[in-house]
Amino acid sequence: MSNRFLRRAGAGEVVRKLVTKAVLERGLIAEGDRLLIAVSGGKDSTVLAWALSAIKPAVKKHYEIRGIHISSDFCSCCKKAALAARLADWGIPFEDLFVPVIGRLKEGQRMNCYWCSTQRRTELLKYAVEHHFNKIALGHHLDDIIETFFMNMTAKGALAAMPMLLNYRKYPVSLIRPLGYVEEQQVIACAGEKGLLSAVCTCPYGLHSKRRDVRKRIAEFTGNSGAVKRRILRALSSGDLLTSPPPD
Repeated sequence: MSNRFLRRAGAGEVVRKLVTKAVLERGLIAEGDRLLIAVSGGKDSTVLAWALSAIKPAVKKHYEIRGIHISSDFCSCCKKAALAARLADWGIPFEDLFVPVIGRLKEGQRMNCYWCSTQRRTELLKYAVEHHFNKIALGHHLDDIIETFFMNMTAKGALAAMPMLLNYRKYPVSLIRPLGYVEEQQVIACAGEKGLLSAVCTCPYGLHSKRRDVRKRIAEFTGNSGAVKRRILRALSSGDLLTSPPPD
């Protein structure tokens, strides 16, 4: 999708419609759901929080939303006051939870994205179960899903992607990714339109991750075409890689 179209249609409106479509087509939200949004302070999760609040009239389901930010012992750049104020404007309560990610490293281990993600995901699940939230909403977008597929294929030899709906077997909680139909450039445009970019931060470790290398390669062979990326997403969907099986 071109930047010209985003400007003409309104980036926020484009994102709102795509999130509504994903939620309805994929059955991501049901009546009475209690959603816990993992808000890192970055553009993706902040736009997700706005979108989940904005789509309520279109979805026509009653659901509760709460934002949770996981603070750590290696990154203090998140502007939490600004983040909390934004969420309050959208009627979303906010809570900050500290997790000593580096402090949990064992001797000889080095900090990396996978370790951090695992620690954060564990704490999110614990919090959701303890506070009776049945779904956790994550801010992964279309580009994240495609990148993860190619990373799994080239590094692990596995045909696996990020499901837009993941039902845990060991926990009474599901993961949803409502931005799954939204391209990163659309997220950026929406954040800019809503004045969110000044209130977000970037993880210092993520700047050097393998994901950046895969992202560059995907941009090269797709020509950074949104149409091509959506065809890849459609292929993943036809291969049943975007929805996990129901829990036993």
